[in-house]
Amino acid sequence: MSTLEIAATDIATNLASVHQRIEAAARRANREPSEVTLVAVSKTKPFAVIEAALTTGQVDFGENRLEELWQKVETAQEKGLDAIRWHMIGSIQSRKTAQVVGPFALVHSVDRLKIAERLDRDSAAANCVMSILLQVNVSGEESKHGFSAAELKAALPALKQLTNVRIEGLMTMAPFVDNPEETRPVFRAMHQLRAELQELAAQHDFAIGSHLSMGMTNDFEVAIEEGATIVRIGSAIFGER
Repeated sequence: MSTLEIAATDIATNLASVHQRIEAAARRANREPSEVTLVAVSKTKPFAVIEAALTTGQVDFGENRLEELWQKVETAQEKGLDAIRWHMIGSIQSRKTAQVVGPFALVHSVDRLKIAERLDRDSAAANCVMSILLQVNVSGEESKHGFSAAELKAALPALKQLTNVRIEGLMTMAPFVDNPEETRPVFRAMHQLRAELQELAAQHDFAIGSHLSMGMTNDFEVAIEEGATIVRIGSAIFGER
């Protein structure tokens, strides 16, 4: 068996294990597993691993660098792999927002109003509407990007004016800790913040979507128990980088 065949076998086994864990976590929270979308984080990995994952039915893939993402998009188009749903999960520089406009299912990492406004402008220029998530720094870590809860609430009137981005919900990253249970308060606070924002937005005839993108390899089960609708998992599927 070739190295690639071994890798493909490992990826299939790993995906099956992750799906089992997603299902178990959802059941513990009295949720349907179908409520949770798995984004396989393929950043830094060769396109071959994406093809291997595709054979198992995995269609959502996350990338955090625009150059690498566009290279993989072009490769997929050349190969006629139209089923892939690409997710941009990395930080976005304000001078590069035009490069974020493309055939992407979701942009997870809109971390400040300026980025949302520039994406709206660039999407309008491209005559399209981009689906986005607003990144929130719930934990308050200085190393993390994102709106604070107060900043996001204050930004709602400006966000309402945007016509070429569709806000599908929120995204956060919890602190990396050895014990995943320590992340539970962060995910619980995120769930509560979404409810508060949806209520505030509704008062202004404005919609904030229902998605919560939170949880990675080390903590996704806790995130699902606290309401995650999207989990972003890399090393548990493709191995360490």
